[in-house]
Amino acid sequence: MVELKTRAEIEAMREAGRVVARALAAVRERAAIGVSLLELDQAARAVLAEAGASSPFLGYRPRFAETAFPAVICSSVNDAALHGIPDGYRLRDGDLLSVDCGATLDGWTGDAAISFVVGAARPEDERLIETTEAALHAGIAAARPGAKLGDVSAAIGAVGRGAHYGICIDFGGHGVGRTMHEDPHVANEGRAGRGLTLRPGLVLAIEPWFLAGGKDEYVVDDDGWTIRSADGSRAAHAEHTIAVTEDGPRILTAL
Repeated sequence: MVELKTRAEIEAMREAGRVVARALAAVRERAAIGVSLLELDQAARAVLAEAGASSPFLGYRPRFAETAFPAVICSSVNDAALHGIPDGYRLRDGDLLSVDCGATLDGWTGDAAISFVVGAARPEDERLIETTEAALHAGIAAARPGAKLGDVSAAIGAVGRGAHYGICIDFGGHGVGRTMHEDPHVANEGRAGRGLTLRPGLVLAIEPWFLAGGKDEYVVDDDGWTIRSADGSRAAHAEHTIAVTEDGPRILTAL
């Protein structure tokens, strides 16, 4: 069921979104050659604790997972696109890192993700990240009252396909509110003019993730969580939680 939020509820979600933004900023600042993924998770935990927020990731166990998620961030390196579990891996020069983080504050949730390169960046990685971010903003721009959900998906997909990247629609954006995952699902490719009509009060996490090799196939690690490109090519992920308002889309997870 799709639920519309009031203005007051959207303001409360904005506060949760600010916590997410601060956590991602702390992770990005901490990330450096030789730093472990576990240390990045600790950096995010400190921000959540200071804000009095909890993590919707920690202990989360959807139907596809055999075990609950053990961290407050997803840290996906190089060919890992989504859901990477922080461990003792220490970042190396040139690693492409995607970090996804959520926060629940006063009963409302925010969810966002960033991708960046640690150390010296390859031009192809910079292009992948820039294109993924461009797709995110194209999707956000399409999220206006009266538009269709398919308009958002089509805008994202057009950017990714235009750059010849792989796109998988099995995992994508979603509604956000009292819980991290609500209706509707927001695919990263679709047909414009189709689907749910967007109305003020709808809150969505829009999150493109692209595979540099151009193929749509992925594999899942033995941990049951980490999603990787099937061809070993690198991946990038970008996400914001946004609200559809009478004045257009409003980003809730910006600093």
